[in-house]
Amino acid sequence: MITVNEYFDGAVKSLAFENNGKSTVGVIDSGEYEFGTSTHETMLVVAGAMDVLLPGESQWNTFSAGQHFEVPANTYFKVKAVAQVAYLCRYK
Repeated sequence: MITVNEYFDGAVKSLAFENNGKSTVGVIDSGEYEFGTSTHETMLVVAGAMDVLLPGESQWNTFSAGQHFEVPANTYFKVKAVAQVAYLCRYK
């Protein structure tokens, strides 16, 4: 089954699906957002680029199409996008 998710008044939208575990594919509109995790996440940037502030870090890092980052369970991370960004997120 495909589940539609919408966050931040529609600025972040994703489709959740099961394929060897839970995944979501979505788009982040330009802006700054904070996300919480309940499981370990691996996020792959599919198109565009975003700046990410990972848990416990003080410096933002830029991730572009083809790059990924990991976020531990039960933490928060911040994302800044200057243009729309497409992503694939896999949950463990």
